[in-house]
Amino acid sequence: MAAHPQNGNGLITGINVTPLVDIALVLMIVFIVTAKIIVTPAVPLELPRASQTEELQVVFSVVIPALGPTLVNGEPVTQDQVLVGLARDARLRARDLRAIISADGAVPHRRVIHALDLIKSAGIARVAFAALPPDQGAGAP
Repeated sequence: MAAHPQNGNGLITGINVTPLVDIALVLMIVFIVTAKIIVTPAVPLELPRASQTEELQVVFSVVIPALGPTLVNGEPVTQDQVLVGLARDARLRARDLRAIISADGAVPHRRVIHALDLIKSAGIARVAFAALPPDQGAGAP
């Protein structure tokens, strides 16, 4: 029940902080329970061994350095048409092709989006961006 103000002018002289404390405690419990999931980047699995294996995933790698030409699967590419042609050829060879764009942190956003547009125009729909966790970066702040 809410308390009525004691003076007659209708000013609130006290604040009930019980709901705020309840919410804070619930949030703290949620953070404690989910902390283990956040710290562990993946679910640990013990995978079975196979006597014969095949390549399961084909990757189309695009590396955009801060200086120099774009690298496609380790080879320098200076023209957009060459990148689109290589992407189309790779797409024809593998139906479940995935592209991974690795860009230097100093590369302008415009250059990364342009590479993404070229890859999408070649018909590759699955695109990922490579990144390192904060503790593994060489020059991480």
